[in-house]
Amino acid sequence: MSKPSPSERAFVPFVSVDNMMQLVHSIGIEETLKGLATYLEEDFRRWECFDKTPRVASHTDVGVIELMPASDGDAYAFKYVNGHPKNTKEGLQTVTAFGLIADQYTGYPVLLTEMTLLTALRTAATSAMVAQYLAPKGAKTMAMIGNGAQSEFQAIAMKVLCGIDTLRLYDIDSSATEKVVRNLTDQGFVLTPCRSAEEAIEGAQIVTTCTADKQCATILTDNMVGSGIHINAIGGDCPGKTELHRDILLRSDVFVEYPPQTRIEGEIQQMPGDFAVTEIWEVIAGKKPGRTGDRQITLFDGVGFAIEDFSALRFIRDKVRETAFFQYLDMLADPDDPRDLFGMLQRAR
Repeated sequence: MSKPSPSERAFVPFVSVDNMMQLVHSIGIEETLKGLATYLEEDFRRWECFDKTPRVASHTDVGVIELMPASDGDAYAFKYVNGHPKNTKEGLQTVTAFGLIADQYTGYPVLLTEMTLLTALRTAATSAMVAQYLAPKGAKTMAMIGNGAQSEFQAIAMKVLCGIDTLRLYDIDSSATEKVVRNLTDQGFVLTPCRSAEEAIEGAQIVTTCTADKQCATILTDNMVGSGIHINAIGGDCPGKTELHRDILLRSDVFVEYPPQTRIEGEIQQMPGDFAVTEIWEVIAGKKPGRTGDRQITLFDGVGFAIEDFSALRFIRDKVRETAFFQYLDMLADPDDPRDLFGMLQRAR
């Protein structure tokens, strides 16, 4: 399918769920994750160029709905996303999302896309890209505590970007662990289901925590965490939802995306407002150190930030231009005379 001409700008490319699945498989899942990580790293390096704001959130007792906007002055993007842990018991997704990227010069949207799958991919790509800077050199084993919808994406991203080849898996729901084992068999991993979080972290150089319950939980206690590991803490992502005992934070060098958001939503919501953290973009841009020693505990308090969605939307926008995996939506008014919107309405009579 060819790109629209200037006179067809009212027709916006739309990537459906089916389109996204076809696009990812045409590229390859591993190559998609690598490509997303490249775009993410590029945008983290130019972090200071972006307009940034914490996500706009509407919280209820059962979940949260959020808007996540970002702009680099040339393009504007946002994502709509929800997080409803109770949905799984009702046969629904915990997280669903869609997003849009627009031309800042005209204000016209240039892409509308599903982002449920894309968010899973970009979250995993972000974790693995960050781990390249913070994880111990030569790390091969990762503990995955919480074996829900994000697990396989995290595992594959850590394999292709960081060299992880051994997974130790734990979830309070053993069927979730069985699902991961089933999906990742023949994907190049040694897979070890575990009976507890304590067992899962034995011998792991990277520990990923990714649970869904909206509560202040203690998935890892201080005595479970030995020196030298990297903790990829991505499940604490809204107010009142954490996974780590606060004493772990006191022993770790903590890296975050955007402090004004992470202090509200991340693991560091447990800490005083002046608790010291390093913004991960500063490490990626070479302004501050990441991992500095073999015994250092590094902790990525990843809550997800709008610039990551901007990077993912930019990646899909560029890839869609090379494929036919999209359709056009007639979603913008296009009167013959830009001042005569009413006249356009009358055409339908």
